[in-house]
Amino acid sequence: MDTITRMQAFIAVVNSGGFSAAARSTGHSKALMSKYVSELEEELGARLLNRTTRQFSLTEAGEVVLGEAQEVLTRVAHLREAIEATNSNPRGRLRISMPRAIGENFLSRSIMEFAASYPDIRIELSLEDRFVDLVEEGFDVAIRISSLSDSSLIARKLSDFRIATVASPEAIATYGRPEHPSELVGMPCIIDTNLLTKANWPYQDEGQKFTVTVSGRITANSPIAGMHAARVGLGFAREPWLVVQHEVEAGRLLVVLDDYELQELGVYAVYPHRDRMPAKLRVFIDHLAAWVDRERKAGRTTS
Repeated sequence: MDTITRMQAFIAVVNSGGFSAAARSTGHSKALMSKYVSELEEELGARLLNRTTRQFSLTEAGEVVLGEAQEVLTRVAHLREAIEATNSNPRGRLRISMPRAIGENFLSRSIMEFAASYPDIRIELSLEDRFVDLVEEGFDVAIRISSLSDSSLIARKLSDFRIATVASPEAIATYGRPEHPSELVGMPCIIDTNLLTKANWPYQDEGQKFTVTVSGRITANSPIAGMHAARVGLGFAREPWLVVQHEVEAGRLLVVLDDYELQELGVYAVYPHRDRMPAKLRVFIDHLAAWVDRERKAGRTTS
């Protein structure tokens, strides 16, 4: 443990709004985050945070240290990038953020193949369904499902991303086949809290976007669990195509409302602007793009 680690912990606590949130975002325990901050205060000889039971505030010294620490970490990151860019052999730690919807069932296979091909690169893969702050949280790259509007990031599109509304033949026989998304209201639906839309399912009709608020007795934070619930007839589910594709092709699930699905989502690899792209990041993104293209040609795709 060193001063850099303590600075990272201090910045994470401030940016996250507390020790518990910082612990969740970094994967460390709350006690360890508190220990790092206390040790930084001891090292600098100044109290950085005014702590109470429920909240904290920055002291005057804390405000000074926050700005200086952020600048130090930025310089350290630039130094590492400059060194890595001069090394023809990709190496070092590669931190990747990815949503579960494509990580668990699709892209994690590509990443493990990449790890096998580059033994000098240490992979840290974080599967979570939120938009991480790449710079503040120290990620090299994030895989995002979005229409992408953040111009502060460089993005490389990997593929289109399809969402499908599905149900089993038994469920359709029982509840009927909806001809318009509004008919889902009152029908049993399986809510995937992994998707940002949760119970507010977005659709489009002749270019006009709208949402339908659905309900049901099954809620899960896993697209695979949602797919299984739909397969046994518990209702209608709206899940990524790559999760339900096999079941649809086997006839165990049927696609409904396909003409109303939004078609603007894509899968992107995004990373911060840099003067030099580290070799480890360049070869990773190239590998990922080539792998997705091979999967698409083989009929295994996100769209």
